[in-house]
Amino acid sequence: MDLASKYFNSADWRYIDHSSGLAPMQSFAFDDTFSESVGKDLSCSVVRTWVHQHTVILGIHDSRLPHLQDGIRYLTEERGYNAIVRNSGGLGVVLDQGVLNISLLIKGKHDVTIDEAFSVMYLLIAKMFEDEDVEIETHEIEQSYCPGKFDLSINGKKFAGISQRRVRGGIAVQIYLCVEGDGSERADMMKSFYAHALKGEHTKFSYPDIDPQCMASLETLLNRKITVQDVMFQLLYAIKDLGGRLNMEPITDDEWQRYEGYFDKMIERNAKINQSMN
Repeated sequence: MDLASKYFNSADWRYIDHSSGLAPMQSFAFDDTFSESVGKDLSCSVVRTWVHQHTVILGIHDSRLPHLQDGIRYLTEERGYNAIVRNSGGLGVVLDQGVLNISLLIKGKHDVTIDEAFSVMYLLIAKMFEDEDVEIETHEIEQSYCPGKFDLSINGKKFAGISQRRVRGGIAVQIYLCVEGDGSERADMMKSFYAHALKGEHTKFSYPDIDPQCMASLETLLNRKITVQDVMFQLLYAIKDLGGRLNMEPITDDEWQRYEGYFDKMIERNAKINQSMN
């Protein structure tokens, strides 16, 4: 069975719009909440859109940088960005008003491989931009920030990265899409962050040697004006075009209760980082 038939054709998708009003830690707590709902058959698959102001989302490996406090100080004091550590894979990424995050929450355990879950997201993104005269490639852009096997690029310039996390029978596949603004400028900030946080020290883990010129926004790559709002509409049209049925069922009381627990875990995770910096 092909992925479109398995995940979208005649399948129900619940749309949650969190494109304003949330703090970043809340987003990761909500994705865990909905992953559990989907895994326990308390909800159909979920698609969630989220946008956050000036925040760098760090990965677990970033939390082990030898001079992390200097890196975070650079982000907050010199660039005006907050920094938090997320609970899914990958390294640091930049979020701002020009970056759209999409989460797909699907059911799956060992029966769904890591590559299959990533491929569901790629299928959807390719559908969203099928009318553009461009080829979206999927391979690692080594000198980008948060490089990974499923980086999305056009003409060698990365505009999106995908991570995933598995919780209680559900899978959260999360993508950030640099839609508006200057992708290379965001990359330049992350290059400086790692310079401050590493200070030339050799570490067991290899952090990326970022070349800002290998990253760009969709606005630049498509050579036209495109907004986060435009891409959100393209997302919903793409799900329908693939045969999905959209609903906007509200968050249940049970989900709110579980969300509180997942949010507390995110606060605890980041409190440990803050303690280590003092």
